Amino acid sequence: MARVVVKAAREVKGKSKSKKVSRKKVIKSPTPHRSSIRPPKLDPKQIPNHVAIVMDGNGRWAKQRGLARTAGHEAGELALVDIVHGAIEIGVKELSVYAFSTENWRRSPEEIKFLMGFNRQVIHDRRDELNDLGVKIRWVGREKKLWSSVITELKQAEVLTKNNKVLTLNMCINYGGQAEILDAATAIAKDALRKKIKPDSLNEKIFTKYLYAPQMSDVDLFLRSSGEQRTSNFLMWQSAYAEMVFLDVLWPDADRRTLWRAIEIYAERERRFGKA
Repeated sequence: MARVVVKAAREVKGKSKSKKVSRKKVIKSPTPHRSSIRPPKLDPKQIPNHVAIVMDGNGRWAKQRGLARTAGHEAGELALVDIVHGAIEIGVKELSVYAFSTENWRRSPEEIKFLMGFNRQVIHDRRDELNDLGVKIRWVGREKKLWSSVITELKQAEVLTKNNKVLTLNMCINYGGQAEILDAATAIAKDALRKKIKPDSLNEKIFTKYLYAPQMSDVDLFLRSSGEQRTSNFLMWQSAYAEMVFLDVLWPDADRRTLWRAIEIYAERERRFGKA
């Protein structure tokens, strides 16, 4: 009898199409802040979809403590991780961080070497944690000059997290806003010569397709730490209508409460986009 059942089961299996059993990924909740503080209660409409952050003040933080500049960068990693958790808690869907600019190549060879290795290590060490949180990692920047080992880690992190939907983390490494616009203009000019695009048909929507990450949404909130009040060539095109918030806190001292304070300030603003 058992043999008949097995045979019948095989026949049914042979006649029917095989179906893959997909297991739904279990997404971990963000870790609460050590103080147990919760995000401010705001109308979901008041939460910015995309927050861009200039993580400034690592060097000054280290100098105040008599430490090497590299110690400031290392302390800044913890600030970034906590802010990612806080962004998920409050409902931000996209976060862009300025990890290494095209202008940073002007720093000392020793610091550049450290930053390349540090960025590579942070991506490697944190990608599983971010993946568990449902974070999609996206690299935004130029390949030229960037260490191949850093590119490898970035691309592996992108592949690992490509299907995540909780938060998109844009790691802007070897990035510059002017460079991005110049590279886009160059690509458009080449396509125009190849007759792939008509110059007269060019508009903002088409131009955006030539940027490093065309799928990136416009920046709603532009946050800079350290008290400095400038954009430093970060996401110039995408931040055309962003609300600017500059907070007097050095990056290693920042955490999710810094982000939440910036969002509270953002929520008080009236965004008109050119309307009266």
